[in-house]
Amino acid sequence: MNLAKKYGPIAGRLSMGQYCPPACYELAGKRFELVMDTGDDTGDAVLNFLDKTQVEWSIKGKNGLKTDKYECRKADDRTYLVTYCLKGRTPGENHTWVIDMEQRLVTFLRCPMGKKQTGSHAIESRFTFGCIREKGREPADSKRHSFTDDVEGTSVRWTYGHSAAALQAYYSSDQYRITYAKTKDDSKEAPDSNEMFDCIMKELSGSHEPAFYVKIKEGMYLVSVTSQNMKNNPDDKTGFCSSTLCFLDNWNHLYSVGRCFGTITTDGKNRKNFVMIGKYGSPEDAA
Repeated sequence: MNLAKKYGPIAGRLSMGQYCPPACYELAGKRFELVMDTGDDTGDAVLNFLDKTQVEWSIKGKNGLKTDKYECRKADDRTYLVTYCLKGRTPGENHTWVIDMEQRLVTFLRCPMGKKQTGSHAIESRFTFGCIREKGREPADSKRHSFTDDVEGTSVRWTYGHSAAALQAYYSSDQYRITYAKTKDDSKEAPDSNEMFDCIMKELSGSHEPAFYVKIKEGMYLVSVTSQNMKNNPDDKTGFCSSTLCFLDNWNHLYSVGRCFGTITTDGKNRKNFVMIGKYGSPEDAA
């Protein structure tokens, strides 16, 4: 029996989710009181992980906790990516947190949908930085995660699955572009996925998209990219209205965990898209 022939097509259909690591449950039962003092949504915040799937949260110093279902993945032994979509919110909204236990620092990325006049599916990215409050004393250290241009000039081929890969070029401090690698290997396991990606690339009105780069610590960066140009194309051609992808990139291992949040169009209907992602990278020059 050839197991690759038997299981390859099954794995190929997982596309961007194929290499996503198992969910992390280490935060279950833990409560974090946070001081968010730099950025868009400043004020005290709370993350109370009730169990392996439910988190109570509050932001901007507001009283009263809300509860949502969360996903958690680790980028290294002490750095967590936590994300959840707000239940019952129309248009949708996603919250993503980087909890850095090594430095006791946090980054908060809030992505509300439909706030801009460009359309009901447009997504904003609002960042806030802070720290974990230590019991009995106010934070004394002013060190925070922060925006950076360290990533500028980097290009890397990210592999999401054995039949899903793309080369991203981070060519400026606030822009990126998706392009083809100089050597392009398509798997025959998922020809539909390969054809869809090729179609999207051809239909884009431009390959340059907005990006945010945050330095978490040496060798680790939060990269948030937004597909704005895709939403300017007819939905029946690209299948996308708008989406953001947020990755916690571990450059020491060339490995990354992240999530996709946005709107996708299938059969002429729009639906919310929320997917957890894992990927590994290899440095490669853009074509």
